[in-house]
Amino acid sequence: MKKTAELGISLTIGQIKHRENFSILSNVAAVKTAPVVVEQSGANTFSDEKITIRVSPNNYFIALFLATFFTGLLVYLERDWLALTLFAAAWILIPFFLWTDRIEFAGKKIWRTGVLPNLWSLINGSRSRLRLTEIEQIETQALRALKRGGNVFYRYRTTIRGKNAQFSFASGGEDYRRMVKKIFANLPENILDNRSIELRDYLAEPKETLMKAEFAHIPSAEVLENSFGENSRIKHAKKNILSEEIEKADYLHRLANELRLSGYLLQALEAFRRALLINPADARLIWDFARCLNSFAGSERSAKLQRKSLAALRLAERRAQGDNDLLARLGESYFQFGDYQRAKSVFQRTLEAAEESFRSVRGLAEISLREGKIAHVIHHFAAANRLAETTALKRWTQNESEYFARLNADEEYMEMEISRVNLIETLESSKKTVLKIALFSFPLILFGVLLEENSVANVGWATSSISLTAWVVIIISQRLLADRIPYDAFEEDE
Repeated sequence: MKKTAELGISLTIGQIKHRENFSILSNVAAVKTAPVVVEQSGANTFSDEKITIRVSPNNYFIALFLATFFTGLLVYLERDWLALTLFAAAWILIPFFLWTDRIEFAGKKIWRTGVLPNLWSLINGSRSRLRLTEIEQIETQALRALKRGGNVFYRYRTTIRGKNAQFSFASGGEDYRRMVKKIFANLPENILDNRSIELRDYLAEPKETLMKAEFAHIPSAEVLENSFGENSRIKHAKKNILSEEIEKADYLHRLANELRLSGYLLQALEAFRRALLINPADARLIWDFARCLNSFAGSERSAKLQRKSLAALRLAERRAQGDNDLLARLGESYFQFGDYQRAKSVFQRTLEAAEESFRSVRGLAEISLREGKIAHVIHHFAAANRLAETTALKRWTQNESEYFARLNADEEYMEMEISRVNLIETLESSKKTVLKIALFSFPLILFGVLLEENSVANVGWATSSISLTAWVVIIISQRLLADRIPYDAFEEDE
């Protein structure tokens, strides 16, 4: 097979990147928000204490909805016994499956319980258990669940990957905070994305955080509502400060992060403002302030505030003064903010200064992938493999390097992968379309049944049932197509 030209694959590799979520940075870039908060673990020691957390119930609720809908269809078709059987089976079995489906962690292993997830693992060949030392990536996404005044309530979804196993769980209580504290504290930072590191360091109970803010005399969001508008300014002049003032600034810095991750953005900005008045030269403080301001700008949909957050990020970069770990994470923040050229510059600057920075090399691989420079992607992942500190990271970077090398060397394999990704995108679009058709058909059912217009009701039932069936088939197809085509299997088919 002939070599694929780098220029020719820019668009297609970008498509693969968009669909695959190949790395931690891509998921971070998807949501410009902020997190919830944990007490820092004192020692990275294992514990045999078992922690469990219930998985997100969304899929089970969807199954209940579908079962109830088709029960109604069977009643309409006068198949009462079938309807009763389906209804009883669904409302007995599905809640049971939901109740038993949990993710458990006991010191050195994480696994998922429940009949359905274990059955799915048998079907697609994935693992249902994962050792802590086998974890390759941890990514956390923040989703805005509710906005009320200056407060934005987030729901966090954490995904743990390794050795063809994947576990996802969402925030919503003490179980999530305990799980995050126990797992994240015992893993190297290079396995965690930026948001996961924040959760490890600052995740706390929101009521306790608000109490600390009250003791620190931070006003409520209602009082601060107009304090951080587009015309607000925060000065960053350098000055000499006493040791006790540094301690106060550090406390306000931590409190600001806890407030930010809990969603109390206006109060977080006020705490950052007070900390910056005491210690305006602290690069990490400015960096965290920039990210908080960016989250607030996203919630307010303010382009001007987003530009201000970028300006604060550049100020943090200037004040970093050889802090290569901070510079690497600054590069990730630039990537998250959408300034890819600046991110590239910071990653390169970090490597020139430190020569060994796993996060910077991985970041450069991400940027090269966006640019379609496949040879650079291979080179950077190979470099990341040499710098990887754990066996799991070495395995992941080796797999990424080999995958892109195969894409680059085998044009036919690359075309098959692109076809797979394009098919997933087509299915995603089709899924939204058929769901809309089903929803628009429900009024026809209601109208036909209430007014005894059988022809209208028949059209509504037929359209919605076909659409919902197609919707389920598309979802299953997407999951079956989610994994990359194994190169060994591809060679055997030739």
